[in-house]
Amino acid sequence: MNLATSSAWIDRFLSAEPPRSKSLVMTVLGDAIAPHGGAVWLGSLIELVAPLAVTDRLTRTSVFRLVNEGWLIASREGRRSRYLLSPQALPRVARANRRIYSKPGLHWDGRWVLLLTPNGSLDADQRSALRRELQWDGFAMLAAGVLAHPAPDLTSLGEILRRNGAEGRLFACTATELPGVASRPLPELVAEGWDLSGVAAQYRHFIDTFAQLETLLPGDDIAPQTAFMVRTLLVHAYRRLQLHDPMLPLELLPAQWPGTQAYELARSIYLRTFARAEEHVLEVLRREDPQAPGADTGFYERFGGLPKDG
Repeated sequence: MNLATSSAWIDRFLSAEPPRSKSLVMTVLGDAIAPHGGAVWLGSLIELVAPLAVTDRLTRTSVFRLVNEGWLIASREGRRSRYLLSPQALPRVARANRRIYSKPGLHWDGRWVLLLTPNGSLDADQRSALRRELQWDGFAMLAAGVLAHPAPDLTSLGEILRRNGAEGRLFACTATELPGVASRPLPELVAEGWDLSGVAAQYRHFIDTFAQLETLLPGDDIAPQTAFMVRTLLVHAYRRLQLHDPMLPLELLPAQWPGTQAYELARSIYLRTFARAEEHVLEVLRREDPQAPGADTGFYERFGGLPKDG
């Protein structure tokens, strides 16, 4: 295929790496719907995702599953269905957005956060659910009942413990090296807990794929729907990377970590597309809901700040 235009790039991307429907719908909800009050009519959602190869049936199936999983609350008005991000989902969406849109590169104070779950402190289902969420948040299991991270988001950690019924039922502490004791340096725990080679390879693939797109994007005359499609596929692909990146401090990452370059590329493309994409989002939302609000202030804090004049 001749990739002479961004539209041709979109077609090839959807053919080569077709996104899963429910995951793509979740991306649209977090990136495009959450800043506009977190509510959307089903017809508007169907219209938004249809150009991204998500059919009417797949959209309906996706939102049905997201309701069952507690992400969405459904309501009806006559024959129309409306979906709202649930109160339980909002902290999780906010946590995901912090990971996606915030600049990577925390600095390390030399301490590790350790979570200790003695036998009997949690039942098997709680332990499994907690471990899964903590590992998504970047923690590594160093031994049975021991999870660790050198610089976790403590707000997110508290939310995870509360949501899984683990608050007050495990030990949370910090650890530093003991001076004068012949131990291995604590930074070596990174090699014990994480294999970063796969994460680095995914970042390099993202860079190769989206750097080509960046060269194909037109200037200010990009069509609003095309801008929305580009922005959505960008965030969807970048969000998937964040699911595997443990978000370690700079001091503990390999030299020339590709995550930094991937962030700058994502930021560049987002800045070039967000304003026209917003035109499309609002046009679609306001066809069914003329009172649909504009983007909230938090939206304009993404990627270090978006200009409000586009």
